[in-house]
Amino acid sequence: MSPGLVRVGTHALTATSRTSLWNRLSNHRGPANGGGNHRGSIFRLLVGTALKTRVSADAPASWGIGSDQGAAARKLGVERTVVARGEAALEGEVSRHIGAMPLVWLRIDDLPGPDPLRGYIERNSIALLSNFRGEPLDSPSTAWLGRHCLRERVRQSGLWNQNHTEDDYDPAFLNVLQDLVDTA
Repeated sequence: MSPGLVRVGTHALTATSRTSLWNRLSNHRGPANGGGNHRGSIFRLLVGTALKTRVSADAPASWGIGSDQGAAARKLGVERTVVARGEAALEGEVSRHIGAMPLVWLRIDDLPGPDPLRGYIERNSIALLSNFRGEPLDSPSTAWLGRHCLRERVRQSGLWNQNHTEDDYDPAFLNVLQDLVDTA
């Protein structure tokens, strides 16, 4: 049985962004050896928070604190190496969890800018798929890790997304999406 669609995302929505799709996916998944950086990926942060909540044992207090491990260490009054060691196991678990997820991607060849097509598709896909505002159309399984996330929008929407979960979708986007799928 398929776990269903639980994350929608894109990359390089601003004119100054230089990231590629594959770099962004690599940031989310983490390296093959199990490390990772939850401060560089909201997806990793959310998954780690849910894992931390679900097991609640020996979870690092530094998770989600500061813009990097050094900032977290300063804020907590510990050495950076203490933060790095404390977060390593959870970063590895996040990498394993995200790495086990199937991936489907749709090629949209537009340039980053003020209103990219990728952003339009992302916003409207999240809005359409979100269960946040009402009776779920397609609830995630009872075993879905997102049910343990501390962020209400994740738990209620059934998606590892926060932005656009309360938005209304533009029905015209479905025609645009269909055209993109047909030409893929």
